[in-house]
Amino acid sequence: MAEKKRESMSSVDVAWLRMDRPSNLMVICGVLVLHERITIARLRSTIASRFLRFPRFRQRPLPTVSGFQWQTDERFDLAYHVKRIALQRGAGDVELEALVSKFVGTPLDPQHPLWQFHLIPNYKGGSAVVLRIHHCYADGIALIQVLLSMTDTDRAGRRAGPVPLPPPTRAEVEDDDPLAQLIAPLSGVLEMASKAGSTLLEKGAQFWRDPAKAVGLAEQGGALATELAKLALMGEDSTTRFKGKPSIAKRVAWADPLPLDEVKAIGKALGSSVNDVLLSSVTGALRAYLVRRGDAVDGVVIRALVPVNLRPLDQAYRLGNKFGLVFLELPVGIENPVERLYAVRANMRSLKGSYQPVIALGILAAMGAGPQILQERLLAMLAKNATAVMTNVPGPQQPLYFAAARIDRLMFWVPQSGDIGMGVSIMTYAGNVQFGLITDRSLCPDPERVIENFALEFEKLALATLMSPWPWDQPPTAAEIEHAAFA
Repeated sequence: MAEKKRESMSSVDVAWLRMDRPSNLMVICGVLVLHERITIARLRSTIASRFLRFPRFRQRPLPTVSGFQWQTDERFDLAYHVKRIALQRGAGDVELEALVSKFVGTPLDPQHPLWQFHLIPNYKGGSAVVLRIHHCYADGIALIQVLLSMTDTDRAGRRAGPVPLPPPTRAEVEDDDPLAQLIAPLSGVLEMASKAGSTLLEKGAQFWRDPAKAVGLAEQGGALATELAKLALMGEDSTTRFKGKPSIAKRVAWADPLPLDEVKAIGKALGSSVNDVLLSSVTGALRAYLVRRGDAVDGVVIRALVPVNLRPLDQAYRLGNKFGLVFLELPVGIENPVERLYAVRANMRSLKGSYQPVIALGILAAMGAGPQILQERLLAMLAKNATAVMTNVPGPQQPLYFAAARIDRLMFWVPQSGDIGMGVSIMTYAGNVQFGLITDRSLCPDPERVIENFALEFEKLALATLMSPWPWDQPPTAAEIEHAAFA
């Protein structure tokens, strides 16, 4: 019998594989809403010719004595991975949300490569395709490039990929991927990430028993040591109904898209980035939900784990995980939309130049290379300090075609690690901003009630801007806008 092909698995990818818990699966779930109906044969043909040109997707993680390897599935069956699911006649958002909610809580079979496509052929007169793929294969930036390589620029089949897209201009990065600016000063320090992560692993037990030891680490000097100490000493964020022990059952929801040009216009008028505006609107939506449930919100701050891309943009099409994490504070306690926006902007700017993303990547690498029990303890220590995972992925800004059908909407839901029970996903596509939310059913059983406030909070911010004196030589201060709009 011929020996099966195996490849080494990076320690970071191993870390994501071992993060799986019954209550939080490390599976990225996405939905493509297609304008026309497609057949299962057409979908399988597209997957075979474009998705499977990446050899990794024919492989599955194989546990070994020393860790994990990628093993080619010699009995690979495309029919197992690409299936048709017929919902009731006239299926709409409610039925699709229920199906996706079921999928995000259902583990993938480790005896096969960890991905599946599901075709819903009768969604709103067109089709929908639900993709599930384990996080150990790739991060969101890489998966977007994989998706682009599977699309066409028109129905005739002129390819949008697989040639990697040219790097965006600096202005486009600031508008569409503003988190990339956080790592600009970090050139040349990625090689120190694994060492830094190992340091935290080695000293982690000491920190858990005696947090004051982290102060000594900071006194050793150096930016990396200081950031390590900050992580070790970081306290938990505010206690809300979003925070708690998650269960297996999940719920997903999505909002109607916002026009990207409108978001850019408000951001420019207020001297803020697109990301500042969107995160402020998300923060307002979370606040509105808590107020509606009768919860106290004064002084409440929710902390989100935000992924930061750490690979060159022209290499984003490569598979694997190459991103770090930062802790971003969301000022839920602030009611005024303009004041809240500027608080979010200030929190984002405070992270510029931070070594947190590099250290987080190093921690992941060290966790994947070390014993799993230590990974579990460190993951719990980090995850308890956040309530949500929040990610912003820039998608293509022109309409694309998949399997000869026009893609009307792109949506995805980010997995949560540890005991985090909420994931916020923001994606831009074809001139629109899509907002998706996944929650644990035991903590927030009705994420649609959060979603419905997203556009309302953006409208409040837009109204405050429009009611302010115009034209402006310089963007007004928060106090000036507040006086004009809320006096």
